[in-house]
Amino acid sequence: MRRLLRAATPSILSRMANQSAQLSEVFYALGDPTRCAIVSVLGNGPASVSELAAPFTMALPSFMKHLAVLERSGLIRSNKVGRVRTCELQPKTLSLAERWIAEQRATWEARTDRMAEFVERLHQEELAHDNRDPGKP
Repeated sequence: MRRLLRAATPSILSRMANQSAQLSEVFYALGDPTRCAIVSVLGNGPASVSELAAPFTMALPSFMKHLAVLERSGLIRSNKVGRVRTCELQPKTLSLAERWIAEQRATWEARTDRMAEFVERLHQEELAHDNRDPGKP
C-alpha cells in the first residue's frame, strides 16, 4: 500500500502543479477588463476578431495581444477560414476556474460554520456559568 501511495504521489503532485499553472493563467487572463468583456461576448457564441474588436478603441495589434492571452490560457480557441479568424469560448477551461472557486468557497464556509459553532458554544458556557454563580455582576 505504501509503495502504491509513493508511486501515485508524484503523478498527483504533477497534476496539481499543472492545474495550478493553468488556473493562474486563467485568472491572469480574466484579470483584465478588456479580456473579461471579450469572454462575455463569446458567451453568446463564436465571433470574428473584427466583431470582437469593434467596441474597443485600441489598435488591432493591441487587441490581438489580448486574444493571444485568452488563447494561451485556454479560455478561447480561434480558427482561421480564409481571411476571417473566428474565436469561440472554451467552457471546459472556465469550468475549471468555477470548480476551484467553489472548492475555496466550501472550505471557507465550513471554517466560518465551525467558528460560529465555537462562538455559540462559548456563549452557552458563559451563560451556564453565570446562571450557576448569581452573585457575579
